[in-house]
Amino acid sequence: CLQVVGTQNAHNLISIATDGKLCSWSLDMLSQPQDQLELQQKNKIVAVTSMSFALGEVNSFLVGSEEGVLFTCSRHGNKAGINEAFEGHHGPVTGIDFNKAVGQGDFSHLFISSSTDWTVKLWSNKISKPLHSFENANDYVFDAKWSPVHPAVFATVDAMGRLEIWNINTDTEIPVVSMQTNARSAINRLQWSTNGREIHVGDCDGKVFVYEVKEKLASPRGEAWQRLSDTLNELQQQATETPIAV
Repeated sequence: CLQVVGTQNAHNLISIATDGKLCSWSLDMLSQPQDQLELQQKNKIVAVTSMSFALGEVNSFLVGSEEGVLFTCSRHGNKAGINEAFEGHHGPVTGIDFNKAVGQGDFSHLFISSSTDWTVKLWSNKISKPLHSFENANDYVFDAKWSPVHPAVFATVDAMGRLEIWNINTDTEIPVVSMQTNARSAINRLQWSTNGREIHVGDCDGKVFVYEVKEKLASPRGEAWQRLSDTLNELQQQATETPIAV
C-alpha cells in the first residue's frame, strides 16, 4: 500500500505491507526510509492489506488487515502505532477510503471499507460499529473509493469485473450504476479523477479502463451535504435499534 501525504512543497511517500512495517520515504531519496514503525496489536504483527489518510492528514491514518479488522493508527507522538479497532468484516479488508469531498459540511469522519466477504461497509470514526453494510456484490469486492467531489457517492469494483457507483442519498440498498466492464478478469483497483468526472479501473491482467461519470454524480447540488447528514442520522438510528448486518 502506498500513499503520498503532506503538501506540494513538503510531502512523504508512506508505504506499508503485510509485514506490518510502516515506512516513510523522501521522494528525493528512495534508497532507504526516513522513518519506520511496526504496527502491533497485543504483541502480534498486524498484516496490513490497505491504508488511507484523511484529506490533509499526515499523522493519523487507517489500515485494514488480513483478519478483517480495521485500525486507527498514528505515525508519531505518544500514541504512535495502533490506537482503536473497528470490527465488522469476515474476510481480509481489500480497500479503505476516507470521505474527502469539500463542501457545506464536514464528513471527513466517514470512511468505507471493502472486503473478500463480498461487502462494503460504511463507518464513522466516532462509532466502533459499521453504520451500514452494502451487500449487493456476488464476489470479492477488491476496492472502494469515495467521489472526490460528491459527499454521498462512492464506487466499488469486484472479482467479477463489475463497476458499481453508489449514491447513499438516493439508495443504500441498490447502486445507481452497476455495469460489467470490458475487463476479462477481476478488477482489483479503482481511482477517481480529481474532478470526479472519470473512474479509472485496473484489472488482474494489467489493463486499465477509463469510464465517464454522469454529470449529476460529478456535479453535486448544494443540498447534497444536508441530505447526507439526514441519511447518516437515519442509518445511525437504525444501527442502534437493530443488529448490524454482516
